[in-house]
Amino acid sequence: MTAPVFMVDKLAAGPGGRFVLDGPEGRHAVSVKRLHAGEAVVLTDGLGRWADCVVRETEGKDRLVVQMDAISEEPEPTPRITVVQALPKGDRGEVAVETMTETGVDAIVPWQASRCITQWRGDRGLKSLAKWRATAREAGKQSRRVRFPEVADAMSTKQVGALLATADFAAVLHEDRDCDSGALATVPLPAEGSIVLVVGPEGGVSPEELAVFAEAGARPYRLGSTVLRTSTAGTAAAALLLGRTGRWS
Repeated sequence: MTAPVFMVDKLAAGPGGRFVLDGPEGRHAVSVKRLHAGEAVVLTDGLGRWADCVVRETEGKDRLVVQMDAISEEPEPTPRITVVQALPKGDRGEVAVETMTETGVDAIVPWQASRCITQWRGDRGLKSLAKWRATAREAGKQSRRVRFPEVADAMSTKQVGALLATADFAAVLHEDRDCDSGALATVPLPAEGSIVLVVGPEGGVSPEELAVFAEAGARPYRLGSTVLRTSTAGTAAAALLLGRTGRWS
């Protein structure tokens, strides 16, 4: 089994390579994981920098002293995959973020689509965004990632259109099996650069939104012969793209 991953604000070993993991992460390591001297752990800043470590000792219920080896850095993946996720109902947004993170998505953009039932406004919006970011962080650790996905501030349709215009390949998942652009499984993909994928709400992407995205260069594609929920479509599409671009090879 691979070593558990813990997130730190800054990777910097003290004298003799000693590093103290404390706070919530230290508590989780000592009181939940119940790690002991001699066990391996990985520390990361979530931005691609990481270090293999060995537990030297535990102190109380929330301090773990480790021996840190050389610090490494994982290169940024290419092509970079961003999923624009329309806001689902209830806790399905966290489900989408969790599974997309585990799959390997590089960035997630919450989108307030016109047909979204959920509305992110005021304090509720801030709390929901914080939940998405916390979910991405925890899923990143669980899936042993050292470069966690960025969860952006919620965007409007106009802002999503501007993002799509910067992509090397932009696509909108469409539920119509007779979609003129064809299947995402067969469209040519760039070997590097950025891919941006839009996942609409349960009610679908409106014609007006499709027009904005088309003007930005994004065409609609079908994922398969079945219709997936908005909370699972992004994960399925990301897995397809990661396999086709060679990032899973």
